[in-house]
Amino acid sequence: MRPDTSAASPTGPAGSAETAAEADRVDHIAEAERLERTAGLYPEDTEELLLQAAAHLELAGARDRASSLYDRMLATTDPGTAPPLDRPHLVKALKAANLWEYGHEAEARAVMAGVRAAAPGDPAPWVVVAEALEAHDELDAAHEVFSEAAARILAEDGAPPPATATVLADPAAQSVVVGRHRVRRMLGTGHDGWDALADALHTSSVPLDELHDPNRVWALGSDNPAELRAEIARLRAELGAYRAALSRPFPVAVLHWPAGELTELLAGYPELAEEYPSHAAHLAGVETALRELAASGTRNLGIVSATVPSYEAFAASEAADPADATLLPLYATILAARGLATAWPPAATAPCWCGSPRPYGECHGA
Repeated sequence: MRPDTSAASPTGPAGSAETAAEADRVDHIAEAERLERTAGLYPEDTEELLLQAAAHLELAGARDRASSLYDRMLATTDPGTAPPLDRPHLVKALKAANLWEYGHEAEARAVMAGVRAAAPGDPAPWVVVAEALEAHDELDAAHEVFSEAAARILAEDGAPPPATATVLADPAAQSVVVGRHRVRRMLGTGHDGWDALADALHTSSVPLDELHDPNRVWALGSDNPAELRAEIARLRAELGAYRAALSRPFPVAVLHWPAGELTELLAGYPELAEEYPSHAAHLAGVETALRELAASGTRNLGIVSATVPSYEAFAASEAADPADATLLPLYATILAARGLATAWPPAATAPCWCGSPRPYGECHGA
């Protein structure tokens, strides 16, 4: 039996056209409501879960509901019942971008101005603001925001950092320099040190200058099939790089039950024995599922460890029977949304994900 896997995040990476098509079939309203209910069960993860819920609402076109959810997150709350936001400026930036998309431009601009004035150290709010301006063809303003973010957050002694610096490990920081490169290309501005850093961070086989060439859009009107195929390949490469840069820690996750938890699960819910005939078979199935997903081109894979109390709490939140096997992939999705996934595959010399004392390369990675 193949283990349960979560669906990809609406704001996360997608590995194929099939994955994108599946995302189009998601009931975003239902998923947003599910995440909101789960946030009530896990106050420590409220911010991450509600951000995911707001993203689903935006994808569903329910932008007024998304805006209300952002307002709810930003509202003053009782510190004894809700922890303060970890990233309030990101929530404000997302709120502003959403407001602009459904006609509240003046309010959106005011919120964006407030985010810039606060000069957050987190690059993500800067990226959201700059891309909102870019999406509305305000390229000069977008360039100004990207440049200000680079100077305030990433500069070392007033100059771009080396490509081996922290910027490599932070997708939002990468998006600052790559987005700045894109806007400058659209404006016809020559390269500078930040653009050189963007080129150094870029891993696609198609150069950034080509991906960000404003003239290539004209190729989409060509009657030549070869030109159209070439442009589609370029667009796919750009989309892949964009998604990889902005992806949040919300992997396609496989559910892993440690031995003791699986024993307890099957003792309480023997109906699930068909899903899990043995612990050894379960572990082998986890690794097999992850390898199949990787071979199909799916990226950002992870493993989420399950516990019976957590699973029962999730089932209760859904008013469902824990013996219902259809809950398992939904449970994996929620664990991944809460940031509880461990990236797969681990290094060959790292401990195996299954919990054995052997390194991964000598255990399930053999």
